[in-house]
Amino acid sequence: METINRQVLQQFTHLELIAKQVVEGFITGLHKSPFHGFSVEFAEHRLYNKGESTKHIDWKLFGRTDKLFIKRYEEETNLRCQLVIDNSSSMYFPIKEIKSPFSAVYPDKRGKEGRGEVNKITFSVYCAAALIELLKRQRDAVGMSVFSDKTDFFAQAKSNPLHHKMLYHELEKLIQPLDITAHKTTAATDALHQIAETIHKRSLVIIFSDMMDSKADSEELFSALQHLKHKKHEIILFHVIDKQKELDFDFDNRPYRFVDMETGEEVKLHPNEIKDTYQSSIAHYKKELMLKCAQYRIDFIEADINQGFEQVLMPYLLKRIRML
Repeated sequence: METINRQVLQQFTHLELIAKQVVEGFITGLHKSPFHGFSVEFAEHRLYNKGESTKHIDWKLFGRTDKLFIKRYEEETNLRCQLVIDNSSSMYFPIKEIKSPFSAVYPDKRGKEGRGEVNKITFSVYCAAALIELLKRQRDAVGMSVFSDKTDFFAQAKSNPLHHKMLYHELEKLIQPLDITAHKTTAATDALHQIAETIHKRSLVIIFSDMMDSKADSEELFSALQHLKHKKHEIILFHVIDKQKELDFDFDNRPYRFVDMETGEEVKLHPNEIKDTYQSSIAHYKKELMLKCAQYRIDFIEADINQGFEQVLMPYLLKRIRML
């Protein structure tokens, strides 16, 4: 039996491969669903017109669709997209050691996607990587911003392969176990104001955040989102949450020590003692988020880290179609 070359194998075990596999699975699902007409390949192909040269027909695509498409090689950008990722400490909930990125994507023995190792930041990274892959296939320009208590990284939207590699590299840096002593607070308000001023052309701004800004009230936070809208950008806000723990407050019937991941403050209590009050408060906050987003014409999408990637990819695709 041939020995496996681990060095050759290792080059495939990175975020770009995961993104390709997620997108391929998503596309396959689209072709089998009522949305099969929403081809994500339209920016790379066009229908063959009778009488044209057959030189650039994509025969592999013909085999899958039974239709003739011409490959499009010219450089063109249909859309500009800025991915914005919250990298504050609260995004590392629940705290888990990331043993392998594949544990979050590959099916388990029962045929279900295993996400036992995923927290909010890892989920956001995988989603952002998949979106980069989709944008790349559609020849769209993509940029990225990462923030916590300050803007940690910013890249303008571009569409060249070297730029994509750089974005994947920056995303991979975020998939690390949390330094529990870091206590990186959220300054979403300041970061979004900065981003609004640095994106110079009309773009689709996609935000991944749990919207737990420790330095501002909700009005200040939404003023920053309104700043983006004032600059003529379209916005999708993916509210990244662990629904089971953060909304349903589903904990075992025993005492816990709860720690604020951004300030380090601790409190010991029994979940059942505060469950009703907590759920009422979090439901009010979520309702306020949704109402404000509706008021400012921002697409608000709840993204549960325990669910699949379609909850992110489909809203993006529908938004893109509406924008063109």
